[in-house]
Amino acid sequence: MVVVSTGKTKGKLRWSKLYTFSCFRSGESDPASKQEVLGQPGFSRVVFCNEPLRHKAKPFKYPNNYISTTKYNVVTFLPKALFEQFRRVANLYFLLAAVLSVTSLAPFPPTSLIAPLVFVVGISMLKEAVEDWQRFLQDLNVNSRTVKTHVGNGIFEDKLWKELSAGDVVKVCKNEYFPSDLLLISSSYEDGVCYVETMNLDGETNLKIKRCLEATPGMNEDEEFGRFKAIIRCEDPNPSLYTFVGNLDFENQSYPLCPAQILLRDSKLRNTDCIYGVVIFTGQDTKAVRNSTMSPSKRSRIERKMDHVIYLLFSMLVLISLVSSIGSALVLKYNMAEWWYLRLQNDDQFFSLSKPVLSFIVQFVRALILYGYLIPISLYVSIEVVKVLQAMLINKDIEMYDEATGKSVEARTSNLNEELGQVEIILSDKTGTLTCNQMEFRKCSIAGISYGGDINEIDLAASKRMNVDVEAYRFSMSESDTTSESFEMFEFSVADIIARNAALGGKDGMANPINENSRISNEREDSVIKGFNFRDDRLMNNNWIYRSNINDVTMFFRVMALCHTGIPVEDDQTDKLRYEAESPEEVAFLIASQEFGIQFCRRTQSTIILKEIDPSSKKVLEREYKLLNLLEFSSSRKRMSVIVTDDDGQIFLLCKGADSIIFNRLGENGRLYQQETASHLSNYAEDGFRTLAFAYRKIETGEYKHWNSIFTQAKTTIGPEREELLEKASEMIERDLILLGVVAVEDKLQKGVPECIDKLAQAGLKIWLLTGDKKETAINIGFACSLLRQDMKQFDISLSKEAESNNQLKASKEEILGKIESSYRLMSEESEGDAPFSLVMDGKALEFALRSDMQDKFLQLAVNCASVLCCRVSPKQKALITRLVKEYTGKTTLAIGDGANDVGMIQEADIGVGISGMEGMQAVMASDFSLPQFRFLERLLIVHGHWCYKRISKMVLYFVYKNIAFGLTLFYYEVYTSFSGEVLYDDWYMVMFNVMLTSLPVIALGVFEQDVSADVCLQFPALYRQGQKNIHFSWSRIIGWILNGIVASLVIFLANIYIVSPNAFKKEGETADISHLGAITYTCIIWTVNCQIALITNHFTWIQHLFIWGSIFLWYIFLLGYSFLPPSYSNRAFHILLEAIGAAPIYWMITLLVVIVSLLPYLLHIAIQRTFYPLDDHVIQEMKYYKKDVTENQIWLREQQNSQQMTQIGFSARVDARVRSFTQQLNDSKKMVYRSVTHSPIYKSLLTNRSLF
Repeated sequence: MVVVSTGKTKGKLRWSKLYTFSCFRSGESDPASKQEVLGQPGFSRVVFCNEPLRHKAKPFKYPNNYISTTKYNVVTFLPKALFEQFRRVANLYFLLAAVLSVTSLAPFPPTSLIAPLVFVVGISMLKEAVEDWQRFLQDLNVNSRTVKTHVGNGIFEDKLWKELSAGDVVKVCKNEYFPSDLLLISSSYEDGVCYVETMNLDGETNLKIKRCLEATPGMNEDEEFGRFKAIIRCEDPNPSLYTFVGNLDFENQSYPLCPAQILLRDSKLRNTDCIYGVVIFTGQDTKAVRNSTMSPSKRSRIERKMDHVIYLLFSMLVLISLVSSIGSALVLKYNMAEWWYLRLQNDDQFFSLSKPVLSFIVQFVRALILYGYLIPISLYVSIEVVKVLQAMLINKDIEMYDEATGKSVEARTSNLNEELGQVEIILSDKTGTLTCNQMEFRKCSIAGISYGGDINEIDLAASKRMNVDVEAYRFSMSESDTTSESFEMFEFSVADIIARNAALGGKDGMANPINENSRISNEREDSVIKGFNFRDDRLMNNNWIYRSNINDVTMFFRVMALCHTGIPVEDDQTDKLRYEAESPEEVAFLIASQEFGIQFCRRTQSTIILKEIDPSSKKVLEREYKLLNLLEFSSSRKRMSVIVTDDDGQIFLLCKGADSIIFNRLGENGRLYQQETASHLSNYAEDGFRTLAFAYRKIETGEYKHWNSIFTQAKTTIGPEREELLEKASEMIERDLILLGVVAVEDKLQKGVPECIDKLAQAGLKIWLLTGDKKETAINIGFACSLLRQDMKQFDISLSKEAESNNQLKASKEEILGKIESSYRLMSEESEGDAPFSLVMDGKALEFALRSDMQDKFLQLAVNCASVLCCRVSPKQKALITRLVKEYTGKTTLAIGDGANDVGMIQEADIGVGISGMEGMQAVMASDFSLPQFRFLERLLIVHGHWCYKRISKMVLYFVYKNIAFGLTLFYYEVYTSFSGEVLYDDWYMVMFNVMLTSLPVIALGVFEQDVSADVCLQFPALYRQGQKNIHFSWSRIIGWILNGIVASLVIFLANIYIVSPNAFKKEGETADISHLGAITYTCIIWTVNCQIALITNHFTWIQHLFIWGSIFLWYIFLLGYSFLPPSYSNRAFHILLEAIGAAPIYWMITLLVVIVSLLPYLLHIAIQRTFYPLDDHVIQEMKYYKKDVTENQIWLREQQNSQQMTQIGFSARVDARVRSFTQQLNDSKKMVYRSVTHSPIYKSLLTNRSLF
């Protein structure tokens, strides 16, 4: 039975004795100098440990641990929500009109203006309140988490996060989040070490090692905190995640503190049973919250443009009001005096002969109110209702439900639905957003032979398109194959067979695999063993023991099993072990070595025990290796080494690291397989895998003793030169290595990520990757999800080591500026070439590039690149980049992330999307939309975004049209009656127009309209570009619909005035009076505007039919009911339908005539456009209508290919590039064969013999 590490044995490991470099030490060369600033401004915080009550009163009172992501609170809701509502220009106008309505100037009763305004503003504020309430509930969920807190006498009890105070001692257990910023006191390990996952803060998957001060690791039991007292003096709250200055006064001694002892809120405890810590910063003071920004108020582009449309309509309103008031004044001055029979009174302010200027002003104000129907107040409330219903449909879309997590998409705000259809730039986090935080062992190259399959999905797709056997092609085309590589090509790998069958689906068809049951990202999705996704019979099932290079293979697997910091843990469900390690790559290596037959089963402070299969006896033996030294991995070293001795006393150095670092340390006899390995490395990198090289050397006993004495002396050195001495010592031993091979691990992408990015690229979106991870990892993911291509010209902008070490700001700034300018010059010179450009920048370079004097040049370069990758980026930098891109380009930006480090970016973008994955909910709480998986972004944008943009655009334009058509008839009648001030319509007609008779059809249009189906949207992603170009809400469209409304109003009014008014409409010879004319004209308007909305509707459901034709029918029902009311209520409309207009044939004839003539301009326009200037959706609609997608499938596929714009990123673009590469190589090969044949002696002799005959 294997004895593995449990909690107790783990606790006995003293990691600080194994690690060599400064992972546990302050990064400051002179920590004492930093302590001198304590007590000065910016460094004044004092925390009394285990005495939280002292922080309830000044001067040591600090904020509680409550956090809020809401926009409003009880006090600020009313003023802030009212401000949001009256930022809308139309609401301001109607507020003024409502105020004026209580005076004698209004042509309507006050309630007819005040009630709609209160209703519209109230509904909008209610929607804001409901959405903010949802944010409050999510905040409540986080604030109500519990943590064990010391309450006295060594007793720990559960306490809510929001109740924590500075000075509280808390106990955090494994896989729990830290509730606030803590000072580490001790851990379950004897030397106070713990592992922390900071992925939520900086996006890095590697675990960080923290260690408490040497004075406190013994305090690892609850009872010992009953008498614990100490004082922390440190820096004030700030957003810097990577710095900390302070000291701990404990037992009459002062100990300097550094970031290695600080545990930040929103990071998680991993691989450690528990820790004890003291709360330093709480709530709004924590570094994670300091890196976030206030929840902004966001408005869509269409809504902002609506303000300009309202300005235009208001200008029209002022113009016709001026015409009315001037006309009224002129008539009053020159004609009214002659109309003695009107008996005008001088005290009538509307028609005062003695005060024409006053009458002009009064008539102008009255006209502003009367013609207010030009400005549609109901538009805003209708849009609010429509957006809520759209959000409900988005939330209920079953295609965006993730069965694995049981979560679906959630529209957390409905204000930005249409903005989803206009996105041009996506800024995405990597870890947890594109990837699923899992590492899988995928391939390896040992002794120059690649295992795990050589053909990737790009090659398979290219082979299908070219109808070429890629494996045979590669074999015949490779000019640099060595003997081992050539032999390898004849060893058929099971992985290649599986990959080929999976991608081709067992068929010989030529269809694009991205459109079939795509397996681009998950061809081996159903991995049996988590962390191990390797298929190759040459190594599996212990078949490697029969290979000729068994010694190299054995040593390769030993490097995986010995060179690490992992710990084995029992797995109750299987007979295999699970592993915990500092990095997920190490876990993947240990799982792989276990699967290959060399199992790491336990370790002590100085030994590592493996179970190995003996090649000769085929038995499993237990071997013990003594661990002499461990030279750990760091970002500067980029390698890790262990020195061990085996049972025979032989000393080996086993090393793994970046290929460039390892290759530089190879000995002359260690480069045997370097060329083949480098070729495999290139292939693995192009597939998007992380790679590490493995090497070893045998060390003589005398050499080791000499080196160990030097190393021990360097290790015990105290002072700033310690690091340099250790580095020199490691350089002495890490040399003359023998290359074994390389491994490729996959930072596993979420399901569907490459397909999603491909579709988004075809839709015209650019994608920027912003990650806190290192550059190599970001580039690997860039290739894995097809943001990068092998033929891309890549600009790598980062500080050189010299500039970084010298720390000279001016020189560093000039270096970055020079690189940016030279890159842009090169881009300009080669802009006509086929190869796209990509930009990779790190966080230190961005510090300079984002400064005000350089940001324009940086953005000029970045926005012209096909893809941009920014690595080692802080949360503040993510937010700043997002803001600058948004402001510089003026394009709609969308930010997507899953962690607390993405909150600033999400809030800064026009649209923020949070991934509701396995980690914290901070990103979701700050977002506008939440998704369970990145792949759902494809449907959210290309389907729902496209629909919502067109729906809202049509809705707004239709509102403008119908209100102009209705409102201008009032103006025409005013002119026709010599500016008498008489209103053509009954008051109730005017109230019913926007409230009942035209409101429901437009809501149905905004909710259910579809130009094409969801499947067609996904098949033709280029349709999305209509929103990016704002085709459907351009000024030409707006002016066109205004003109359409003017034409309709003229036709309706003139037809009624010159056909109905002068003629008898009853057999008794009666002519129409104002009540008859008003009712007939109103009927024509109702029919016209409802038939118009029927014409612009592409997708009819029973609801649309009910609302459109029902609204027309409702008018007759209303008029009938209204006319039966007593005359005191119905006024001039008493029995008007049955006894007056309903019985007149001209009433029905004029209605039919007006509708046809009014709609004729639109019918002509749409006929000309669809015939001569069709849009993409017009062509697709007609093909679907005539069933061309079924009867002529080739034409449908051809149109589908034509609609896919030339993209520079995405799977399709990589396949296109690979096809071009294969074609070029094939042509070159043919030329080479032709030259070799024509220049051969045999060919020349044949030609000579032929000439003799």
